Amino acid sequence: MAELRIRQAVRGLLLTPDDDVLLVRFEFPTRQVWAMPGGGLDPGEDHVTALRRELIEEVGLTEFEIGPHIWSREHIIPFVDGRWDGQRDRVYLVRTPRFEPRPALSWDELRAERLHEIRWWTFAEVCAESAIGFAPRNFAAVLGELLAHGPPPSPVDTGA
Repeated sequence: MAELRIRQAVRGLLLTPDDDVLLVRFEFPTRQVWAMPGGGLDPGEDHVTALRRELIEEVGLTEFEIGPHIWSREHIIPFVDGRWDGQRDRVYLVRTPRFEPRPALSWDELRAERLHEIRWWTFAEVCAESAIGFAPRNFAAVLGELLAHGPPPSPVDTGA
């Protein structure tokens, strides 16, 4: 069996002082999902450099400090374009004041990457939306754990 082609990616858990979280909605042929902003590493990029680039491109955040690597996630699902068999995400905590997202990329460019919406969520809204797909699937649970206990001493595997 051929080795899986796993895309290396990075995401930011953007949390305000009130613990609101910024999520982006991706649309795929078979489903839509709300996820943390971020994406794949470009050749030669490390995770921190890629996260800085992705947050500028997707939500327009330019001034921020990257906190600890809090979660890891690997999911095996063939990409629509056939280039990858799955993705391995590193998620970093980014505390930020609430801001109005202004992506550096145009909406045509974002939609080409399947990103269709950006919005702030309260923890209560995340918990109340059981019919909505989140990535990771257990997003409400791992977010609740983080809000209750703070960043873990080492990254937590969030599963798919």
